[in-house]
Amino acid sequence: MPFRLLVPLGLLCLLLPLHHGAPGPEGTAPDPAHYRQRVKAMFYHAYDSYLENAFPYDELRPLTCDGHDTWGSFSLTLIDALDTLLILGNVSEFQRVVEVLQDNLDFDIDVNASVFETNIRVVGGLLSAHLLSKKAGVEVEAGWPCSGPLLRLAEEAARKLLPAFQTPTGMPYGTVNLLHGVNPGETPVTCTAGIGTFIVEFATLSSLTGDPVFEDVARVALMRLWESRSDIGLVGNHIDVLTGKWVAQDAGIGAGVDSYFEYLVKGAILLQDKKLMAMFLEYNKAIRNYTRFDDWYLWVQMYKGTVSMPVFQSLEAYWPGIQSLIGDIDNAMKTFLNYYTVWKQFGGLPEFYNIPQGYTVEKREGYPLRPELIESAMYLYRATGDPTLLELGRDAVESIEKISRVECGFATIKDLRDHKLDNRMESFFLAETVKYLYLLFDPDNFIHNNGSTFDTVITPYGECILGAGGYIFNTEAHPIDPAALHCCRRLKEEQWEVEDLMREFFSLKRNRSRVKKTMSSGPWEPPAGPGTFSSPENHDGVREKKPAKQKTPLLSCPSQPFTSKLALLGQVFLDSS
Repeated sequence: MPFRLLVPLGLLCLLLPLHHGAPGPEGTAPDPAHYRQRVKAMFYHAYDSYLENAFPYDELRPLTCDGHDTWGSFSLTLIDALDTLLILGNVSEFQRVVEVLQDNLDFDIDVNASVFETNIRVVGGLLSAHLLSKKAGVEVEAGWPCSGPLLRLAEEAARKLLPAFQTPTGMPYGTVNLLHGVNPGETPVTCTAGIGTFIVEFATLSSLTGDPVFEDVARVALMRLWESRSDIGLVGNHIDVLTGKWVAQDAGIGAGVDSYFEYLVKGAILLQDKKLMAMFLEYNKAIRNYTRFDDWYLWVQMYKGTVSMPVFQSLEAYWPGIQSLIGDIDNAMKTFLNYYTVWKQFGGLPEFYNIPQGYTVEKREGYPLRPELIESAMYLYRATGDPTLLELGRDAVESIEKISRVECGFATIKDLRDHKLDNRMESFFLAETVKYLYLLFDPDNFIHNNGSTFDTVITPYGECILGAGGYIFNTEAHPIDPAALHCCRRLKEEQWEVEDLMREFFSLKRNRSRVKKTMSSGPWEPPAGPGTFSSPENHDGVREKKPAKQKTPLLSCPSQPFTSKLALLGQVFLDSS
């Protein structure tokens, strides 16, 4: 018997689709220019509060007006906010922060860091800032974008993560010590997103530096997950990276899984990789068949497809944006409108929302100022121009300003029912939430470039086009210029063609020289064979050399019990069975 959602009659009005073009306050649609300025003011209230009260710590504690380290002690908010500064047009502060990071960032520290978070926030943030540096008026060094101080910092940070991938399966541990590698007692259980969210940053890094190791480990991790899917085409929530066995078998599109699906789509677009897109489309069929009910997406058992949790998680609100990227606009809008009803009910998205009951889940009533629904609104507005999407942006600005704004920034909403606040302002508020809001209301931003303008740069590999648009946002909303991936590498086929021509040329030249020599002073000798000439790996010198051996040895760790079904920001959703 098919599953059907039972909605209390009193909540039925909340779940009806919103009318397209519904008026804003005073009967008018939201004014983009007005809300652009409001969003910019929000950014600077939060950013200035961080600088004045929390720097050099990772994040601001807005209720006590101080700072604390959260994901590793990187001045994380500064890295996360850097490309947002340029999107808002603040070139001078972008330049100042670049100098601060160049002078102060140090990854040789005895800190246990999340492999996932360090990648998306630190590596992604530094790569994006590196690629935007010239646009921001930074004096770039010769060879940019194939070299530069921010690129070197991004590479250094990524190398600190590589020991985590040294497992029998190629799927990474969730945590690594930046000085010592993987701790001997580290749990081998990692969430699916923590394994499959590297291809955007690592492929970019490999393309810019010429070192294939980053893209290679990211692709292996993606493939191991693909090979581990169930017979009905679903993946679970947590897996043992030593054995490849699923530990948490709940399948869905939300917490613990989300950015794996996101990176299959974005990786396919960034790399023009048909295989990655084919993988996502196969998953998409299974997701529609087993988890979608009335344009909501539930959690199901990955092997049987039976419903395990009829909840909507705020992290799932990225999904309409991904649907828009593959051209599935109608379904994207239907799901978006479902999620928007939840926002209108609470003035934000609770972490968990029980769909049949139409209310929050106990201990999951908070809203940490997440960006996902706003992100989807931005993508869909670019695709449709539907004013309903601007209304979500307006509602987000009004809600966050009214509920979350405090003297020192914006505070996480601990409980949407009574608007209690928590003493934290996540760095993603400046990296993602504010950025997507601003881009929603700024149709002429350079990020939205349609290719009508571009910059030409000269690299060691020839002329290169940058800034033509088509930016790919990583899951922390750091934009990557896809054209940059072609600036610092020559296709192997092109290398081989050139080398074949060079071999032929030098072979002819040598033959002629030896013929002349034979005619004048002795017997003729055969020309040297192809082995005389340097291989493709040697032609580019340092750029194509093999990566240095990692000092951190392969560490084995004992299998540890894991009884959690879902993990969210370090908290767990316990299996009560």
